[in-house]
Amino acid sequence: MNDAAPITAPDGETDTGSGAKDEKKEETWGSFLRFLALLIAAMLILRIFIFSLFSIPSESMLPSLWNGDVLAAKKWSYGYSNASVPYGIPLIPGRFLVSEPDRGDVAIFKHPVDGTDYIKRVIGLPGDTVEMRDGQVILNGTAIPKQRIEDFIIPVSPNTDCAYGAVEEKNAEGDDVCRYARFRETLPSGLTYPVLDFGPTMKDNYGPVVVPEGRMFVMGDNRDNSQDSRYRATAGGGVGLVPLDNLVGEAVTVTWSFDGSGEWIKPWTWPGAIRLDRTGNGL
Repeated sequence: MNDAAPITAPDGETDTGSGAKDEKKEETWGSFLRFLALLIAAMLILRIFIFSLFSIPSESMLPSLWNGDVLAAKKWSYGYSNASVPYGIPLIPGRFLVSEPDRGDVAIFKHPVDGTDYIKRVIGLPGDTVEMRDGQVILNGTAIPKQRIEDFIIPVSPNTDCAYGAVEEKNAEGDDVCRYARFRETLPSGLTYPVLDFGPTMKDNYGPVVVPEGRMFVMGDNRDNSQDSRYRATAGGGVGLVPLDNLVGEAVTVTWSFDGSGEWIKPWTWPGAIRLDRTGNGL
């Protein structure tokens, strides 16, 4: 018997098998496209409803977040709206499973004017009165304790220059570093977090302002290098009193970090650009 013999169709014509091959090819392409569609849907669901990654492009949240950090954010913390959807695609009508942030949360939100992703710390919620006097935050008439702690030191890199409030020096290994005055604030809830202070600056005295319904007052931890709620909302600048509907998610951990020395077109430069000691840092 010849295993390679062509199949004879009922009408007596010889079937060479090309039709079966075409059907198999179409089935293979169909299976691949279905798999691709399911994969895209799964990734979209993951990014909208569970976790998403965000890169830090500035130093406004030093010392907790560095320029070049890539962090993971929980998407379910504050509920869901079109702000939760990548690129502002209008997929979600209204906002559901709504929850207010807690004071002290590191929140990601859409800028009220230009719609870009911003990250700041939540200081005031609807009904709160917020002001600053000589660089100290006053919340509902009570000064938030601010204690001087050990200086913050960060290596100089393509992603990090010393701002005007820093002392530039060399460490024991002879590398250039920036030294900043660091303080610890403690909210009424007992939550503590570090902040930087460059000394007397223009926005060290602000307010008081009452946070209206549906808004929040946010600040950068790098107090003298942050365009936050102390500044009027303008494209690429201050954020003003941010609508709660603009919330995207809650930052929880640094997944990895780059110092800016690597080049995307040169993969061999990537390992040396990764800040391994930043990986897995919680907020």
